[in-house]
Amino acid sequence: MTTLVIGANGQIGRQLCALAREAGEPIRAMIREPAQQPWFEERGIETVIADLEGDFTHVFDGCDQVLFTAGSGPHTGPDKTLLIDLYGAIRAVDVAREHGLSRFLMVSAMRAEDPQAAPEKLRPYMAAKFAADAYLRASGLPYVILKPGRLTDEPATERVAASLEETGGTNTVSRGNVAHALLHLVKAGGLVDREFVLLDGQRPIAEVLA
Repeated sequence: MTTLVIGANGQIGRQLCALAREAGEPIRAMIREPAQQPWFEERGIETVIADLEGDFTHVFDGCDQVLFTAGSGPHTGPDKTLLIDLYGAIRAVDVAREHGLSRFLMVSAMRAEDPQAAPEKLRPYMAAKFAADAYLRASGLPYVILKPGRLTDEPATERVAASLEETGGTNTVSRGNVAHALLHLVKAGGLVDREFVLLDGQRPIAEVLA
C-alpha cells in the first residue's frame, strides 16, 4: 500500500518519511521543487514534484492512501493559509476521492473546532483546519484526523496522551512523536473514520491510537 505524503518536506513530513522508509513502508513524497530532492534520494525515498497551488492530480497515480501534513508555515499571511491549509487540503480530498483512494489521513490541530478560542494570530490557521476537517468528514472518503497539540522540537519518546486530563493541562507534543504516530496510522489500514488528539504523555502510541 503506497502512501502519498503531501507536505513531505516539512519538519514532521521529513521525520515521517524517514521512519516509513526504515520500516519498509512504501511512500511517495510530494515536494515542491527539485532542490528538495537530494535529502529524499539519499534515503531511497521516492519523490514527485508538485505544488498545492498548481496542478497536482498526477501525484496520486498508483497510490492507495494519502497523508496530508502540509502547512503554509508560521511566516506567511492569511492568504497562504487559505490557499494551502484550506483550499489545498480541499483539493487534495477531491482528487483522492476521484482516484478511489482507500483513506485520507489529515494532520489537523487540537481545538481546531473552536477557532475563536485560539490566539488572534492563529485564528486564520485554526479556521482553515476547522473547514478542511469538516470537508473531509463530509466527503465520503474513509479518514483519520490527527489533532496534535502545540508542537515542539523535543526528542521523540513514543509515549503520548489523548487529552489534557491525562497531561495535567500540558498541551504540547513533539514533532517526533507526531511522526511516530503518523507511521502507526499509515500502517493501521483498518482504522477509519476516527479522530485523535495527540499530546506528549506516558502511554504507548498504539494504545492511544487504538
